[in-house]
Amino acid sequence: MSTHGPVGGGDVASLDEALSATVRRTGALAGGVYLLASREPVLVLTAVCGMPVTTVAPWARVAVSAAGPLPEALREDRLVWVGRQEDMARLYPNAAAGLPYQFAVAFAPLHGVRRYGVLSLVWSKSHPPSLTLRERGHIQFSARRLTQVLDQVPGSWTIPDRPRAVPLRRPDLPPDQAGLAAVDIVQRLPLGVLGLDLEGRITYLNDAAARLLGRSTDRLLGNTPWQAVPWLDAPVHEEHYRAAVFSREPVAFTALRPPDRWLDFRLYPDESGISVLLSPNHDQHPADAPPPRVTARLATPKDAGTGRIHQLIHLSAALSQTVTAADVINVVADQILPAFGAQGMVLSTADSGRLRITGHRGYDPRVVARLDGLPLDTDLTPAGHVLRNGSPVFFTDPEEMAREYPKASALSDKQAWAFLPLVVSDRRVGCCVLSYDHPRSFSAGDRAVLVSLGGLIAQAMDRALLYDAKHDLAHGLQQALLPTTLPRIPGLAVAARYLPSAHGMDVGGDFYDLIRLSDTTAAAVIGDVQGHNINAAALMGQVRTAVHATAGARPGEVLSRTDRVLADLETDLFVSCLYVHIDLAGRRLHLASAGHLPPLLRTAAPAASTAELDVEPGPLLGIGAAAEYPVTTAPLPAGSVLALYTDGLVETPDRDITESIAALAHHLTGAGDRPVGELADDLVQYAIPRHTYTDDIALLLLHSP
Repeated sequence: MSTHGPVGGGDVASLDEALSATVRRTGALAGGVYLLASREPVLVLTAVCGMPVTTVAPWARVAVSAAGPLPEALREDRLVWVGRQEDMARLYPNAAAGLPYQFAVAFAPLHGVRRYGVLSLVWSKSHPPSLTLRERGHIQFSARRLTQVLDQVPGSWTIPDRPRAVPLRRPDLPPDQAGLAAVDIVQRLPLGVLGLDLEGRITYLNDAAARLLGRSTDRLLGNTPWQAVPWLDAPVHEEHYRAAVFSREPVAFTALRPPDRWLDFRLYPDESGISVLLSPNHDQHPADAPPPRVTARLATPKDAGTGRIHQLIHLSAALSQTVTAADVINVVADQILPAFGAQGMVLSTADSGRLRITGHRGYDPRVVARLDGLPLDTDLTPAGHVLRNGSPVFFTDPEEMAREYPKASALSDKQAWAFLPLVVSDRRVGCCVLSYDHPRSFSAGDRAVLVSLGGLIAQAMDRALLYDAKHDLAHGLQQALLPTTLPRIPGLAVAARYLPSAHGMDVGGDFYDLIRLSDTTAAAVIGDVQGHNINAAALMGQVRTAVHATAGARPGEVLSRTDRVLADLETDLFVSCLYVHIDLAGRRLHLASAGHLPPLLRTAAPAASTAELDVEPGPLLGIGAAAEYPVTTAPLPAGSVLALYTDGLVETPDRDITESIAALAHHLTGAGDRPVGELADDLVQYAIPRHTYTDDIALLLLHSP
């Protein structure tokens, strides 16, 4: 299916010629053009030069949101270079899992009158780990040239169903005038000699090669060795060919021709194909290494073979990094759907005898609402049957669906479906449905990969549901322990903000409170319990209770009594805390700190300025040393704003925290005279993009007019 409007053949020829010229100019082994689809956030490989189309088929569709150098080049609009496999594994582990080859690669955005896509270029592992300025200039020039070709087309480009194979044109190569003589020479050799094109098809072989392979010449020519020779029909042998194509380095391996004859294969690749030398291996092999028995084909000619295996590894790596159910849904929608050419997805989980839809893409919300909550024994769709039996079901067209489920095909305009049960250790987790806008057949290889993928999704979703349940419990406990409303105190405007950490972290123990002591006095408190778990949230509630019980005493005494409470609880967690006694009548602040971050005070006159209050700190609560907490007194000028906060607002791994606090103070100064609620929102929005957001954020602002 094409996702862009049509263009003329001359325009396609111009793009192909520009791609071929790019590969020649940059000295790359191969290149490809990825174009951005118009109706979905996916980069689609449109043309490839110097590399077999079948070799790159598993990576022909890449979600824009995926973690990898290709989508990063588009998202950040910059050249991305990965010079070594080690760099790929370090920077993009998901991509490295699906591309276990030694090579260097560059991705350059194609950005003209609009964002078109990305140019990809591949070099052998012999390339230095860094680009020279000259090479970088060649790549950027080539990207601009391709962009100019794309800009010249009115409307949009056609994205084909399958990438075009663009020949690598080298006009400087002289024609071969000694072909017949070369054939005679090769025929006289005792070694087997084969020529493969970059698709792996045999284009030439001598008589010795036919004898060693045990097949006639006419059965070998035009086919790949793993298609034509049964004992070579194993993913490991195709993988050797794929490694040679990607790395352009010689590859050698030994294979067993049943029953007991070992043969050596040596592959010598270049940009035009692969030369293969085949000879008997005379080394002694251990008797306890029996030859493999090939009882059935491992892949059909239409399957992607080891490419599908690498694709499955890549998707497995992506699923392994998911934490929440929403993460799993996003991976399925953004990476699995494009990888298998699907246009729709429904992910359901089993809950109290019903199928609850947890995520979907490509469906009308009204259809989703009708399907949500169906009983497991429903006959409206195959989902319940699939989940009960634990077996997948595939429908290639609406007629096939209608024969078994007459009402299902009328629910939407989808034309083909794959229903995958999500089962973990005989426990029914849910059902994943992939759907297509056009009829589609599912080969044996497709079904095998999708079934394996269903198992990976099931494990990820099962783990995510457990995490979500635990997180919801802890988060609910924390929310119940935080104040739902803050008291109204005459002469004091107050705003509080609390943001939980980003996914991947458990709930924390950050807390805040405002306690009314009288009409003119109040106590403000903020703190952070060590750890991110239910214990931290529970201890946070106990600390708040202890502070409430002693509020009104001298600030140092409040913290000392709270410290003794923690000692009685025999907890192994520590707590930072800042307690502020606010005297509105005397316009004074009395502060005591248990190892907490210093508060900020913004004054309005004579000119707006913000400074850290120099509060002498005491030890963290829970140390158990019967510590004393000194009290610091500071003025509270009219119109000032006092900011209490936890480290989630300012802490970042690559910056000194004092610099972060100073930057926050500077921003507070320039934030203007606004209502305290708007000011709190502004501080949080300022801080989030600049910090890792892996810790909770608590903020308490107090404005004294």
